[in-house]
Amino acid sequence: MTTAVRPSEARDRLLRTASALFYAEGLRGVGVDRVIGEALVTRATFYRHFPGKEALVVAYLEGVDRAVRRVAGELPAGADGAAAWLQDLTARLREQLCGAGFRGCAFVNAAAEYPDPASPVRRAVLAHRTWLAATVTEAFRRSGHPAPERAGRHWVVLRDGAMVAGSLDDPAVTQATLAAAVRDLLSERP
Repeated sequence: MTTAVRPSEARDRLLRTASALFYAEGLRGVGVDRVIGEALVTRATFYRHFPGKEALVVAYLEGVDRAVRRVAGELPAGADGAAAWLQDLTARLREQLCGAGFRGCAFVNAAAEYPDPASPVRRAVLAHRTWLAATVTEAFRRSGHPAPERAGRHWVVLRDGAMVAGSLDDPAVTQATLAAAVRDLLSERP
């Protein structure tokens, strides 16, 4: 019989604090001491849960990945359901672009701050992007798109561009542009 391990309140507080700070101020701009101080834990507690800052950054990105997957939900099997799933995912992305405190994509931001492709941070970024690209491509395939791989690549590039433009330019224009581009992609269905 296995006993469920109760999550540590201190670990959760560290991760919530770090996540808010990392997204708002950047990964390199926030030190471990600040996270410890704002999370109201000791240095020993931090190191009991994370061997170092890089592990905390990876845990942050894994949390963002889980949240994105939860929002995306299960991909429907039928063509109409898959097309609706793509439109819904795009609509949720568009909503995010106008959210308070929006600073772009956590994964794009992390990749910019951790350029070494062998780092655990970049591997976490790659894992998320691989899942996203594969899932969107499969949605285009299920929707009956004649070139699902190409459409999936286009959607990911559109999404990346919208995440950057939404934080730099007029979010409403970015939202409208993204919506129109995805409609164009979906209109290529037979």
